[in-house]
Amino acid sequence: MSSPSDSKSPYLLLSALLISEVLFVAGYGLQLMLLPIRGGMEGFSALDLGLLGSGYYLGFVAGCLLTPLLLSRVGHTRTFAALVSITAAVSLCYPMLAQPQFWALLRFITGICLAGLYLIIESWINDRATSSTRGTMISIYVALNYVATAVGQMMVTLYDTSSFMLFSVAAIVISSATVPLALSRSPAPQPPKLVRLRPLHLFRLSPAGTTAIFLLGLATSALWALGPVFALAKTGDLTSAAQFMSAVVVGGALAQWPLGKLSDRFDRRHVLIGITLAASIAGLGISVLPLLAGLGLVFAALFGATVLPSYAVASAHVFDVADRSEYVQVSGGLLLLYGVGSTLGPSAAAMIMEWFGPSSLAVFIALAQLGIVAFVAARMWLNKAQVVGAKRTFDATAATPVGLFNRKP
Repeated sequence: MSSPSDSKSPYLLLSALLISEVLFVAGYGLQLMLLPIRGGMEGFSALDLGLLGSGYYLGFVAGCLLTPLLLSRVGHTRTFAALVSITAAVSLCYPMLAQPQFWALLRFITGICLAGLYLIIESWINDRATSSTRGTMISIYVALNYVATAVGQMMVTLYDTSSFMLFSVAAIVISSATVPLALSRSPAPQPPKLVRLRPLHLFRLSPAGTTAIFLLGLATSALWALGPVFALAKTGDLTSAAQFMSAVVVGGALAQWPLGKLSDRFDRRHVLIGITLAASIAGLGISVLPLLAGLGLVFAALFGATVLPSYAVASAHVFDVADRSEYVQVSGGLLLLYGVGSTLGPSAAAMIMEWFGPSSLAVFIALAQLGIVAFVAARMWLNKAQVVGAKRTFDATAATPVGLFNRKP
């Protein structure tokens, strides 16, 4: 006998989850923008701020491994509520003690929670989706994620960054994310089965795709951890810095779907080479252009439009050569590789910024993109006879590299 919810639209069933996601991501987006700026005001060095980013991604990797255990014990809804509550509480701890090691610990805890929350959201969406609705559902999810991040980043202009108020606002918005889901009647998915992650197997399966994923972890983690510091140093104005980061996010949101469809029509490796080459050019551009000018924001949007969708194209290339029975393991393995690269990226970029100044962040990211271009091109030249399996339809889930439970039709 079917349940009453079976006759409802899948979009209606997911509405509470998506509202919760928007609230959470908006609050976290504010925190993401605020921490580097407040840390700089407290006297943190670029290396200190880089360590905060590395601490977050180390926690992110740990969260990918721990969350399945929580889900198997208490289910999706309770795990979601617990992780949201922890994230909100951590937000209030930052102004209590402005000390780099303490903040790094808080970022580690936040990384665990963020990984778990994204895994819950994506597994829930995939559980409700069908082969005819999955693409649209995931596209809505990705778009909302980017928009909420941009809104959260702009909220940094609401109050003085030297006060505790913005940390409180972030905590309030984050904690409110539990309400829509807790009051929803939509049934939660069944707890997922644990999977074994095999990164070395993935590298043998697709050296180009997995290496690109690792280098993208280096680049994008540095962007999220230190981008606000770079933008504030370049513009000298908090509002302009927030506009820069928002332009990056909006650029990524607008380009995600068109580039994904383009990679469905052509060799994904060619598309990956093209967008990472464009990302390196845009990165070099924003390193020398004044970001207050309109051209600077155009380059920022181009930067986001080429850097942020690259993960989806690279991971889709790996899925092209993977067996359908390996999809869950492939998603988890790629996430692990991305997390390892992301753990190293902020610290490495911070050291370069210490030596060469804030503008070197964009150069660091551009060089990582050029590394992808060189490696993928070399693989194609060395293995011209490689036959790539039939392409799977592009799935925007890969736009957010947190799809451990992503099951494709």
